[in-house]
Amino acid sequence: MFRKLGFLAAMLVVVLAAGTVTGQADTGGRRSYTGTIDGADYRVEVPDRWNGTLVLFSHPYYPEGLPAFGIGLSLRAETETWLLGHGYALAGSDFQGRTGAVYDRAPVDQLALLDWFDSNVGHPRRTVASGQSMGAALSVLLAERNPGRFDGVLAMCGPLDLNGSWNISLDVTFAISTLLAPGQDIELVRPSDPAGSAAALRAAVAQALTTPAGRARLALAGAVGNVPDWYSAHQPRPTALVDRIQALAAAADVYVSTFGPTGRVDLERRAGGNPSWNIGIDYRHQFARSAGRDLVAEAYRAAGLDLDADLNRLGGAPRIAPDPAALGWMYRFGVPRGSTPVPVLTLHNTADVAGPDHERWYAGQVARHGDPARLRQLFVGRATHCAFSAAEEIVALRTLLTRIEAGSWPNTAPGRLNSAAVGLGADFQLVFDFPTFVDAPRPPAFTAMHPPVFLRPST
Repeated sequence: MFRKLGFLAAMLVVVLAAGTVTGQADTGGRRSYTGTIDGADYRVEVPDRWNGTLVLFSHPYYPEGLPAFGIGLSLRAETETWLLGHGYALAGSDFQGRTGAVYDRAPVDQLALLDWFDSNVGHPRRTVASGQSMGAALSVLLAERNPGRFDGVLAMCGPLDLNGSWNISLDVTFAISTLLAPGQDIELVRPSDPAGSAAALRAAVAQALTTPAGRARLALAGAVGNVPDWYSAHQPRPTALVDRIQALAAAADVYVSTFGPTGRVDLERRAGGNPSWNIGIDYRHQFARSAGRDLVAEAYRAAGLDLDADLNRLGGAPRIAPDPAALGWMYRFGVPRGSTPVPVLTLHNTADVAGPDHERWYAGQVARHGDPARLRQLFVGRATHCAFSAAEEIVALRTLLTRIEAGSWPNTAPGRLNSAAVGLGADFQLVFDFPTFVDAPRPPAFTAMHPPVFLRPST
């Protein structure tokens, strides 16, 4: 998911031609650098009174065709202002290629930017890898594979198992195609007409919303991927059955329009084939573990449909195999081990379309391969994607920095975190809502959560 276009436009910087040396400007109280390293544009901000800490930001997934609006260095512009005002240096690469699944290229470009910073600004006393959405997973991977370069990780709203996330997208689109568009020639992987296949999936969803039977089957398609039935950061969770399924449809559109057939083109070009599969997947078992099974049961009762019959349809539909080399590429670049060589703090919305179930999976990885004492997971009670205020982002970062400095986590009880966020003032309480593309003030909403099971883990 990409950030609000208006915010990106406000962050627009002058990008120098490829291969040029660094540009530097004094912007009043800080030095601003822009340039290009090996084809990747970058931006660096260093306050005049630098405190020695560098926050290296990895940006989210940008769909192909998204205009270049500049390089953001945090989730929210207000966070950048606060960090620079408190002495933190900020840096971020736009990554060579910029859009799509830049999983292999992003770590190379971020490390090259760290090298540039060491040579041209100074060696940081400590370096934090921070990232949003795809960038959250990349930040975890950066620290795991380069432990000597980082002191901590802040991973916000991350689909931390990137390979598993693409498999979930396949599951949702496979279920939509099987249940709502039977007999149609929809190519979910290796598409020859990606736009046509995506349009057919969207049309099937739109038609399904018009009837009780269609809504029930749409709920089942969402359930195999734990798609949430709440999609507004500014509105409370819906309670009526029809409203819940309409919200689920809006959330599922991310899997159809961004990570469906059109997104597959870029992924498969980079990976050298299709890395996703559902051979051997028991959708009946997957549904039984889903957080959405109660919604499905209610919808099928309302429609008078046979749920068992539709589960059999999913179970009997032809399956999709991966290309082995492409699957290997995904495991190499898109699956963290959970080794936690440095403290990791994750931040996730409770009804994020990039589900909080990733957090449960990652905690399991850490329990097997890392140090659980180095992991702290925070949740914010909102829907949509990356719906955090600057206050919540700052409080999370301060919590991580305290862990780095003190060697132990501070009190992260939700009430304490919410009080700290309130203390930052009204200017830091805006939250962006993807469905409406609107910013609005929302009270801090840190909360406790036990995430559902991640249904398609890579390990």
